Amino acid sequence: MINPNYYCVIMAGGIGARFWPLSKTATPKQFIDILGDGTTLIQKTFRRFEKICLPENIYVVTNIMYRDTVKAQLPALPEENIVLEAARRNTAPCIAYANYKIKKKNPNAVIVVAPSDHVIQKEDVFTEVIQSGMAIAAESNNLLTIGIRPSFPHTGYGYIQYEEDVKYKDSNSVYKVKTFTEKPAYEMAKQFIECGDFLWNAGIFMWSLKSIEQAFEEFLPEINDLFKQGMVFYNTRDEKDFIHNIYQVCRNISIDYGIMEKARNVYVCAAEFGWSDLGTWGSLYDMRPKDDNGNAIIGRQVKTYNTRNCIINMPKHKVAVIQGMEDYIIVDHDDELLICKKEDEQQIRQYVNDVQVDFGDKYV
Repeated sequence: MINPNYYCVIMAGGIGARFWPLSKTATPKQFIDILGDGTTLIQKTFRRFEKICLPENIYVVTNIMYRDTVKAQLPALPEENIVLEAARRNTAPCIAYANYKIKKKNPNAVIVVAPSDHVIQKEDVFTEVIQSGMAIAAESNNLLTIGIRPSFPHTGYGYIQYEEDVKYKDSNSVYKVKTFTEKPAYEMAKQFIECGDFLWNAGIFMWSLKSIEQAFEEFLPEINDLFKQGMVFYNTRDEKDFIHNIYQVCRNISIDYGIMEKARNVYVCAAEFGWSDLGTWGSLYDMRPKDDNGNAIIGRQVKTYNTRNCIINMPKHKVAVIQGMEDYIIVDHDDELLICKKEDEQQIRQYVNDVQVDFGDKYV
């Protein structure tokens, strides 16, 4: 029996620039079948949360330009639950907007907020973790997040340090948060792993509507006041114009920096369910099956010679011969070709900016 007070907010407004050239402004990675199994990342996310929330209680927050894409890919999602942002303002405004739309419908809501582009390999375990966290959020005033037990010193993830001796009630996996750290350098990440009380930050949150509203009032009152003004407009024909005006003046800030790092009632659910934020080609390489030379190949007509540990993504119709490459990202898509060392994948965002400046918007 699904709790009718449980709600889900799926954040789907990003561009996914580090997955260029497959991911572009017109077709970001969340709307792409990036794993090659016939479903897009946002479709996987929606189906995952259908086990936890009623379809009419699931909201997708995205940019106005992706409205039709969301509608086409998620036919079970009520059209009024597609929450359209007028501009990109990071996660705090996105969450504030969704909060007030949900509040008008159900002020007793308990909400899970999640990105649209994560990969979860152990879905049953994920469902159990979310349901457990939602139950805690429903009975307490705490803000919860999910931390993944780290397997190596990843420098592309944020880290959460927890207080080993301060647990939520009798739980063996829910701890009070001590610190948040953004993507660290390798040596610091290595120290985190050695300490044993750090987790990867999965960017998934759970809270009651009342507790997150209190947090906004305390830590981001200017954002809260902006969206609070729209209670009379939400879920009406006047909502679009109101939101357009609000987003022109709304601050750009993440929920992590704006609230989670400052609040004193934050707990983390430590979990392991085969998680990846699939933020880079390297993370996709880690997940894909490999040939005898360690190459992860997507494409039907690819021949490799003396090539090792590469991720290669080619269109189905294209024949490709690749010789003498090691530890590279090689992606051919539409009119763009990317050849980049895996170790330099964090630079792809800058490469995309350079392409846009020098060659125009149509390539990004």
